[in-house]
Amino acid sequence: MRSILHVDMNNFYASVETLYDPSLKDIPMAVGGDKERRHGIVLAKNMLAKAKGVKTAEALWEAERKCPGIKFVPPHFERYAKYSRLAKEIYMQYTDMVESFGLDECWLDVTGSRRLFGSGREIAEEIRARVKDELGLTVSIGVSFNKIFAKLGSDYKKPDATTVIARDNWRDIVFPLPVGDLLFVGRSAQELLGRYGVRTIGELSKCSEEMLE
Repeated sequence: MRSILHVDMNNFYASVETLYDPSLKDIPMAVGGDKERRHGIVLAKNMLAKAKGVKTAEALWEAERKCPGIKFVPPHFERYAKYSRLAKEIYMQYTDMVESFGLDECWLDVTGSRRLFGSGREIAEEIRARVKDELGLTVSIGVSFNKIFAKLGSDYKKPDATTVIARDNWRDIVFPLPVGDLLFVGRSAQELLGRYGVRTIGELSKCSEEMLE
């Protein structure tokens, strides 16, 4: 059986900015556009801002309304590219089958690596510890037998966690999740499915192919 990891770097842009300015660690902050010109959107936020309801891709003024006093930091993409590369160098020590999904997410096929490094969970835990120790960042990792479930696993518990979705438990974990958690089910698709009473992945699984088409 295949063993696929999905590694998601937690609050990536915001976490990298905190490495350069540790004072940002203890205040609600977001990486975004130009606050003075009231221009731009939230590209990333830390956990304190998330707790106040700040969401990625919303306008800065919306974020400030939810979280008065939030600190906005301009993006530094060269920093994010650097840490994305450093993280990938760690991943490549476990498998050469690494597929990027943006700067902060990767799938790793570790099926052929288990004889050397242990089970998928053991590899995930080792990677998680190394990224924290060597880069000062945290990752959440999903472990499963396909890419879709591996990504669901990395989203299931954050930050800094490993979730295994296996053959014997995937229905218990996956079916209750909102259908919008499924890869490529965006806001519009979620709203459309909701009009048909489909709100969870389990309900989606019961739909006929004809209905979905």
